[in-house]
Amino acid sequence: MHLPQTAEYALRAMACIALKKDGRPVSSNVLARATGIPGHYLSKILRKMVEADLVTSQKGHGGGFRLAKEPSEIKFKSILATVDYKIEPNSCVFGWDECDSEDPCPLHNTWSQLKDSFQWWAENTTLQDVIDRPGEAETLLDPMNTPSGD
Repeated sequence: MHLPQTAEYALRAMACIALKKDGRPVSSNVLARATGIPGHYLSKILRKMVEADLVTSQKGHGGGFRLAKEPSEIKFKSILATVDYKIEPNSCVFGWDECDSEDPCPLHNTWSQLKDSFQWWAENTTLQDVIDRPGEAETLLDPMNTPSGD
């Protein structure tokens, strides 16, 4: 399954904010470097996250972004919906208007399994799951990798 670039970027940015362990806000410059998201693109995504009450924004020196809720309360489905990605339960991989179990396309059954699995993942995975699975990703926002002043 392919996610649009904006959806991938939104998940990256939110995961990085969630991994910030010291509780201080993460600047957009640090997030852009850590995630590889162009700054102007990231700003648009973060604005949507603020509007959706998923993150808070603090301006000025030492400002940046932090989660507005507990990581366990932020589901991937909410992040994806904030950037207008909707899981279309009735979409057809062949693009047919009428595709269901009674009039299936050649890939209907296998495609339905993938869509159902993806939907379950988006509805049941939270930012807490990102935090709970340690790995190299934790070093993204390591203070040693962050230039002072960011």
